[in-house]
Amino acid sequence: MSALRVPLPSAVPELWPALPLAEWEPTRATLHMWTQMVGKVRTELTPPVNHFWHSALYVTSRGLTSSAIPYHGGSFEMEFDFTEHKLRFRSSRGERRAMRLYARSVADFYREFMSTLRALGVNVNIRTMPQEVPDPVPFERDEEHASYEPDQAHCFWQVLLACWPVLHEFRGRFIGKCSPVHFFWGSFDLAVTRFSGRRAPERPGADFLTREAYSHECASVGWWPGGGPVKDAAFYAYAAPEPDGFKTAVNSPGFYSSDLNEYLLMYEDVRNAADPRGMLLDFCQKTYEAAAGLGKWDRAALERSGI
Repeated sequence: MSALRVPLPSAVPELWPALPLAEWEPTRATLHMWTQMVGKVRTELTPPVNHFWHSALYVTSRGLTSSAIPYHGGSFEMEFDFTEHKLRFRSSRGERRAMRLYARSVADFYREFMSTLRALGVNVNIRTMPQEVPDPVPFERDEEHASYEPDQAHCFWQVLLACWPVLHEFRGRFIGKCSPVHFFWGSFDLAVTRFSGRRAPERPGADFLTREAYSHECASVGWWPGGGPVKDAAFYAYAAPEPDGFKTAVNSPGFYSSDLNEYLLMYEDVRNAADPRGMLLDFCQKTYEAAAGLGKWDRAALERSGI
């Protein structure tokens, strides 16, 4: 019997592709709203997990998924497919639906999104005001964000695919409490967070989201497409609460941003490095060691020996 041969794609995607924020910002802004809809449904129907881990999305071999969401004795899943450019819906009852991803307004997308959920037998109400964005407009009234360039969305997913295994490798070095490598639709970033095991001081005046997210001492690292004072995609790292001396504890790679109170390593520097994986791991490790060392974490009990 001959071996099964799987044809290779005609063009192999670049492992660390360019993704200039200025070029794909309209698509990013629209896609941000679309992912928020999926994330809000997941948040509404999934049992709560500490630090809002039940809300996040996950990188897949096709795009981003909600993972299985429990519903009336079964489950359903929503997945952004950035190869065929569809939002796919699948239920444990074997039902399937799909929405095409193309340039159209957030309001139009929202109407079809809710209609598709109802056709799947899922009845859910979500808060339609977007989160963690300036000047938010409810989904049903947002006619401004209406861009979708398939090549740019595909490239965005390829960037996530490049970062994802490196962050997983870094996560594997830690045996204490640690988040999954997950995508937060509110801040639109891929992140992994380690915890010292101790509660953090209360933040005066903090809202519910901030209180829950930073209830325990943590050190976080991730990738973000950029925005505000950061004009392009970057990896970031921070400690919460930030220990004394953290701002000057890491010389390279990257730099400390006093605007964000975080270390940044520009994505362009990583993708153009001789060893992108090595540079990113070095950034993750050095910023963590600064946070854990200065914060007096019990590193012997939290870190995997021999790594």
